[in-house]
Amino acid sequence: MQGRMQDWPLTVDRILDHAASWHGDREIVSRSVEGPIVRTTYGEVHKRAKRVSNVLKALGVVQGDRVATLAWNTARHIEAWYGIMGIGAVCHTLNPRLFAEQLVYIINHAEDKVLFTDMTFLPILNQIRSQIPTVKHIIVFAGEDRMTNEVPGALCYEALVQEASESCEWGGFDENAPAGLCYTSGTTGNPKGVLYSHRSNFLHTLVTMGADVLGIGACDTVLPVVPMFHANAWGVAFSAPAVGAKLVMPGQKLDGASIHELLESEQVTFSAAVPTVWQTLLNHLRETNGTLSTLKRVVIGGSAVPEAIVRAFRDDYGVSVTHAWGMTETSPLGTQATPNHIIAAMGAEDQLKYQLKQGRPPLAIDLKLEDDDGKLLPRDGHTFGKLMVKGPFVVGEYFRGDGGNILDKDGFFDTGDVATLDSNGFMQITDRSKDVIKSGGEWISSIEIENIAAGHPKADLAAVIGVFHPKWDERPLLLVKLKPGVEATKEEFLKFLEGKIAKWWTPDDVVFVDDIPLGATGKIDKKLIRQRMADYVLPTTAAAAAAATVTKALAAPPEPKIYAPEGLKAAEPDLFLHPSPAAALETELASLPRPEELTKAFVPSATALAPRPWLGRYLTFALVLALLPAVIMLATAGLSKAGVLSGFSGVGPALLAFARNLAPVSVLTAAAGVIGAVTVSFRRHGLRALLILAIALATVGFYAWASQVLA
Repeated sequence: MQGRMQDWPLTVDRILDHAASWHGDREIVSRSVEGPIVRTTYGEVHKRAKRVSNVLKALGVVQGDRVATLAWNTARHIEAWYGIMGIGAVCHTLNPRLFAEQLVYIINHAEDKVLFTDMTFLPILNQIRSQIPTVKHIIVFAGEDRMTNEVPGALCYEALVQEASESCEWGGFDENAPAGLCYTSGTTGNPKGVLYSHRSNFLHTLVTMGADVLGIGACDTVLPVVPMFHANAWGVAFSAPAVGAKLVMPGQKLDGASIHELLESEQVTFSAAVPTVWQTLLNHLRETNGTLSTLKRVVIGGSAVPEAIVRAFRDDYGVSVTHAWGMTETSPLGTQATPNHIIAAMGAEDQLKYQLKQGRPPLAIDLKLEDDDGKLLPRDGHTFGKLMVKGPFVVGEYFRGDGGNILDKDGFFDTGDVATLDSNGFMQITDRSKDVIKSGGEWISSIEIENIAAGHPKADLAAVIGVFHPKWDERPLLLVKLKPGVEATKEEFLKFLEGKIAKWWTPDDVVFVDDIPLGATGKIDKKLIRQRMADYVLPTTAAAAAAATVTKALAAPPEPKIYAPEGLKAAEPDLFLHPSPAAALETELASLPRPEELTKAFVPSATALAPRPWLGRYLTFALVLALLPAVIMLATAGLSKAGVLSGFSGVGPALLAFARNLAPVSVLTAAAGVIGAVTVSFRRHGLRALLILAIALATVGFYAWASQVLA
């Protein structure tokens, strides 16, 4: 037996139908790509979206066809959005910040049939037009007076819409039919497509409308700075029409001054964007003594929000910040840091600790943490592991089956994030699994360090990556982009971090750079940073390199990965006999000379982010060659002293002679490295080259000692 309620398919065309019927005169305001502010209403957008549907039908688009949009947040984009999905076609939002090669791959993989675009992106399309054969028509969001021949054969949006009829039947298909397609940013391998259904988008809309999630209402004026090509503008493109909120669309101008102008002129009460956008706005407000007279709430996601941003909004402008987390695969909202009754009763400073977390899951989202063996981890706020997610608007399979089976036996999707869960249900991302710094068998959260560092008054942006260390595998390196016109020292930033993080988390060095690259979604592009810093050597590495290389063969196997940032508990009875990797690391670091003690000349600069030079590879070769004679001599002497070589007459002297003959070659190679460092950049490579030469020269002493042992 089944229930006796009406069968009402949850298709997204009903959202705009509802907006037109019950909030038809509510405004949608856009900063057009052409420049002027354009005003329309939900009622008018609904009519024009129906015309778009008829345009697509006339071009041969049928249910299931993919129709792409390469556009900014404007009313025209909303019209095309609903016009595509209303007839059962799939709206494929393209991210213009991707490389041209990635756009070509995505368009061809999706087999887009028609493509809507703003004039801004015509140069990109002109460049790749011959490489996207499935696209039969390109429609430009413009009037006839603005059309150019930059992309031959392109069609004029306004001309097509004006000629089309407003009469079009929407819906009539299964709620599980595909509605939207959005590709991941492709940080590893090719981007993968997430195919949203009408049902998943509708359910996501209902969830985001809740007071504990976005909480948007009919009295709100909403400015979605987050682009529509970022997972449905975090659902705002559905939830705002659903409740009848006024929409303010920023177009292509996302600088601080332009955003501030819209916030004030349109009396915006709610907005959503990534941290870098809000940092730009706050900088503008400080420079101009600007105010925020109507803004009440902002949602920040995309990457972890720095504490300084939350404090600035709260203390300087009286704006409430809600931290959110999600991803393309979760439609995208997965958690939101709205307080529960326990946290709401706390003081402002105690609440802040929870505001900086990514928050708790809403209805329909389930989370769990696992270790590498699939063991369920506790919700204690400090044990961290792989974050897994499940729900009716979470991806079940990538488009065309890319990636194979992506769910575990219980239907959970591995997000690729490393996180903690506390007793209040609040989740906190500690890192992407590929970005976590594995040091001495334990994990260091790069996100936590960079968020604190970004709060330094002189910092504009901060990033932390793991850099090779011969003893600890990896150590943190802090990169800082300073605010314009200021100077700073690494000591200032290291001092700023004191007491805010565990001592053994303290970065081994600070590099000041001209810029920190951002990826297509506005997040720090650590993959690119790692590529550019591939040749970088920590000052502490040089002090430990020789000893670590010689003893590596005799070293104990690494300890298992520990899912707790603070290491083992002090209550363990044998802790003092067998200290944790974290404790050993902290002790070792305290005994090592500080970078400034190693050399006063080593001052990393913005050039550290230059592409990897040939000299770095040569110096790596020279280091191996310099160490090899010493290793051979030590090994020969050790084996001889132990009596291993006693039965092999002549082997010891032969090995020693080989090392002796190799030593001059290593000295000459190292000397050439010093010459190269002087020629290319002694400031960057000089210390490393001199240390390698010193190691090569030290083989003479090794030879004398080894000869005595063999004798």
